[in-house]
Amino acid sequence: MLKKISLAFLLVAALACQADPRITTVVSANDLKPDIQQSVEAKSVVELIENFHYKKVEINDEISSLVFDDYLKSLDPGRNYFLQSDIIEFEKYRNTIDDDVRVGDLSVPFYIFNVYQKRFNDRVGFALKQTDNKFDFASNDTYTYDREKMPWLKTQAESDDLWSKKIKYEILNLKITGTDPAKINETLKKRYTNLSGQSSKSNNQDVFQIFMNSLTGSVETHTSYFVPTRAQEFNEDLARTFEGIGARLQLENEVVKIAEVIPGGPAFKAKTLDVGDRIIAVAQGNDGEFVDVIGWRLDVTVTKIKGPKGTIVRLKIIPAGQEMSSTPKIVKLLRDKVVLEDQSAKRVIKTVTSGGKTHKIGIIQLPAFYADFRAMQAGDKNYKSTTRDVRILLDSLKKENVDAVILDLRSNGGGSLPEAISLTGLFIPKGPVVQVRDRRNKVEVDEDEDSSVAWSGPLGVMVDRFSASASEIFAGAIQDYGRGIIIGNQTYGKGTVQQGINMERVIGPADKLMLKAAQTANNNNGGGGVSVKTVPGANKGTVPEFGQINLTMAKFYRVNGSSTQHKGVMPDIEFPTVFPKDKYGESSELRALPWDTIAPSNYVAVTNLNPAKQKLIGLHNQRMKTSLEFKNLKEDIAEYAKRDAETTITLNEAQLKKERDEQESKTLTRENQRRAAKGLAPLKKGEPTPKDDIDFIRDESLQIMADYISLK
Repeated sequence: MLKKISLAFLLVAALACQADPRITTVVSANDLKPDIQQSVEAKSVVELIENFHYKKVEINDEISSLVFDDYLKSLDPGRNYFLQSDIIEFEKYRNTIDDDVRVGDLSVPFYIFNVYQKRFNDRVGFALKQTDNKFDFASNDTYTYDREKMPWLKTQAESDDLWSKKIKYEILNLKITGTDPAKINETLKKRYTNLSGQSSKSNNQDVFQIFMNSLTGSVETHTSYFVPTRAQEFNEDLARTFEGIGARLQLENEVVKIAEVIPGGPAFKAKTLDVGDRIIAVAQGNDGEFVDVIGWRLDVTVTKIKGPKGTIVRLKIIPAGQEMSSTPKIVKLLRDKVVLEDQSAKRVIKTVTSGGKTHKIGIIQLPAFYADFRAMQAGDKNYKSTTRDVRILLDSLKKENVDAVILDLRSNGGGSLPEAISLTGLFIPKGPVVQVRDRRNKVEVDEDEDSSVAWSGPLGVMVDRFSASASEIFAGAIQDYGRGIIIGNQTYGKGTVQQGINMERVIGPADKLMLKAAQTANNNNGGGGVSVKTVPGANKGTVPEFGQINLTMAKFYRVNGSSTQHKGVMPDIEFPTVFPKDKYGESSELRALPWDTIAPSNYVAVTNLNPAKQKLIGLHNQRMKTSLEFKNLKEDIAEYAKRDAETTITLNEAQLKKERDEQESKTLTRENQRRAAKGLAPLKKGEPTPKDDIDFIRDESLQIMADYISLK
């Protein structure tokens, strides 16, 4: 009895110390509310950021304003739900969020979410009613599908008009693909019924995660907080093991888009998905019915796509750069276990003719910087690692008397820093490889201490916009030492170092005791009274009980003193890219740390490649003047930019069908021109494009290396 009284007293005392919530307004009977543990976690995150973040930032009114804007954008990125009157009402909280979160008051973000939830449910209900309407598809109406940069909807009537056109477009989009009218109605009713069901399943952890994303992301791009279950998912991801198709997804304009194709996974091997492709429907197995996923929550769509190894999933895809009204492509993938540590380096030998001479060039494809740390710590002399694998491949290439080697780091998002350092050491004598500066401005120089060189011949390194982190450290060092030619696109620009911190280590004993008392009181009340969450598996250690923060603690610098942050590595011979810098890469992130420099480390370049680079650029440019593939690439970039700039689409059936047919005809003509140049038979309309081994960037990189061999 005395113990119960003590716990109750402790709980009352603890709650008395909590600040009164700024908002007590009830939006609806289904309002979501924060719990005490979230309050404690929010306060602790603020303290961590202010005391340990590399940026040395204070959570103040300026940060509060950024959080406010980012949170609204996270909830309603297309400005389809909130009304202008809502935003005006919310404005009084713009500069108070910092004060609130410092004392653990989460009432404002939860209030805003509850208003959003009400608007969302109202619009879904309206959409369901509109599916039975008879629309005129001969009119010249247009639908604005991307409202991100437009004003908030002013009135309910304006919102009704937008959503009526949205449903009209969705009906028309299905109609011109030949879908039966009854099936169209059934598809849309299912779509919006599913959306309504998903909305009802939202919980306070969802709200807290969205808000904390806005808080940490407003400080700096790569600082992030994970609620307990998301922390578990992140750490499983960090363990680099997946079962699924091997792709990372993101949500854009209520459509799921491919953000990254994971090297080594089923999608990567099949070569049927590209970054920017949009997924509009998912089906299970060879015969399962397609389920429309437009408008779904990202995590729900992911659960539909992921699945056990050996099972089949089919996706309806609108390829990147094409209209949403285009005929979808169906992609069938066999799910598999993707273990990123096991994404081994692979080699191939290509023969290239240049200047009347034939050269053998070895290509080593390196999808990640991996290392089996457990095996290494256990004393296994044959533990698996990037450097060990590449050394073996280099030895085999030397035995076959290759004239040059290319390392293909395209889409290599990084991984183990020690592996980036030791891999660099295979190509240079011993010396510094990367510099790391912490928040105290202390600089540590990481060096390759092995004087042996595994390959001293001509070297090329292929990179693209998705080569990041460890890839940039390696490519930057090779460039600084004058050891090889960097070919491709400007890299991602991720030059920051994060440390994952379990919040268990941060939350003080008094807060933990208070939370325990609150949980006990909650249990004694049969679950009523104070809201405290119970994390499944937390007691078993499978889920971090108090979540996790990944805090940016340091920054990478090349041996020449230049940061890889923001700018990345500029290739010596650059190709144009369909991925614009304002949409992809670190430079597209508003709160990314800036590029800067420190003093160069004490290193000695192997040679000066600048004269050779100028000659190689000239020879490359000369070839590109008559290259059909290069012409197609530039046309793709122009088309992508045009599509990306569009925000509206016609609702006239004849006009929309004409535009779609013209696009499909242009695509077919382009493909047949490419096939003719390769001596392949043309394709007929509607015939699927077979997979081939044509890789324009790789093939031209081989020609560049052949030129380099001739120069040497």
